[in-house]
Amino acid sequence: MSDQSSGPAAWKYDGVRVVPGDRLDPNTAQTPGMDRKAAINFARMGARKLWAGTVHIHANAKTGAHHHGPLESVIYVVKGRARMRWGEKLEFTAEAGPGDFIYVPPFVPHQEINASPTETLECVLVRSDGEAVAVNLDIDPAEPPENVPWVDPTHPA
Repeated sequence: MSDQSSGPAAWKYDGVRVVPGDRLDPNTAQTPGMDRKAAINFARMGARKLWAGTVHIHANAKTGAHHHGPLESVIYVVKGRARMRWGEKLEFTAEAGPGDFIYVPPFVPHQEINASPTETLECVLVRSDGEAVAVNLDIDPAEPPENVPWVDPTHPA
């Protein structure tokens, strides 16, 4: 990447970039029941401190209990209804709808749930690092995964 001392011409390709919504990259960790696409990451933009993209979560899909290590995550709900469970025994719950933001702090045990049995949940996801960190926990989820468990390199069984 260039810096300001390289002159205005360097900013043409190393400055601000727009990623059209129809050019997101599906070559990212995928999960049954979810369709994840990267917009901003190291491979596409050289981003070193974040990952951003979209996730469409199939109706009634649920993860098992997990956390994302030292990463912070922000989820913006575009369409549908998200339910989050968190805590040592996933004893806390909150729901979010279109226009709502969800913040998941580092190391917080949680479970992500599409609260609708019939509609897709569409979200924008931003993480504080490009690494896909997911640590599965050996606790019974408050809402056992149903239909399609999210199992992949990010959420292994």
